[in-house]
Amino acid sequence: MPSNKIAIPAPQVDAAISLSGTQEAAINSGPLYDMSILGMFASADLLVKLVILVLLAASFWSWAIIFDKLIKFRKIKKKMTEFEQDIWESGSLEERYEQTKYASDHPIARVFLSGMYVWLKARKKEIEHQVAGTFPKIGTRERVYHAMDITRAREIGAMEKNLSFLATVGSTAPFVGLFGTVWGIMSSFQAIAVLKNTTLAVVAPGIAEALFATAVGLFAAIPAVIFYNKFANNVADFSNRIDEFINEFSAVSSRELE
Repeated sequence: MPSNKIAIPAPQVDAAISLSGTQEAAINSGPLYDMSILGMFASADLLVKLVILVLLAASFWSWAIIFDKLIKFRKIKKKMTEFEQDIWESGSLEERYEQTKYASDHPIARVFLSGMYVWLKARKKEIEHQVAGTFPKIGTRERVYHAMDITRAREIGAMEKNLSFLATVGSTAPFVGLFGTVWGIMSSFQAIAVLKNTTLAVVAPGIAEALFATAVGLFAAIPAVIFYNKFANNVADFSNRIDEFINEFSAVSSRELE
């Protein structure tokens, strides 16, 4: 009885076995590209690497500024609150001046000392030269206010130090990252043109490496923007509190001049 089986030529059998072995080897060998963060950075273009390093350095410095400002502003707020609560309960302004001149470690204390220095100097000059007539209240008040206002501006400037860096990082880091992404995608398309292969396995790694630059840019920019707004509001609050203190000091010192 004749057999119904179809004989497969030996060369086709060998080719099928060889193809099966190649597919199995490809599966077992794992991915051709390392898609981890370090892997994408290592295989990225040189310019993209430079962009990522610059963004990481900016992010590191931004976080250093952020932690420094958080600690300093918390201390300043606490000391200013304690000073404002105690200053008007310590007797005369001269007594408070003596207590404060060796412990001026926050803006309101330094503003107070600058005003008191001018005020006491004017009174001392009045007594020593025995100027005829009444004490020159109006002129002294203006000089005291001017001295305190100058100190206030200097203290606000010190608190605003490095905030411009956060603003710069927040506004430019996404665009720097986007530049790295555009450059990386251009390089990927050039590689595709050379290989003449548009499969996803070939295209995806290059695009992922390019987009990594944008991700780093956003990583640097988002915290910088958030904390810049927070610190700017803190500085504005401190400035308002100093202005209120100057006005209150002017009222109290005016009563002592009467």
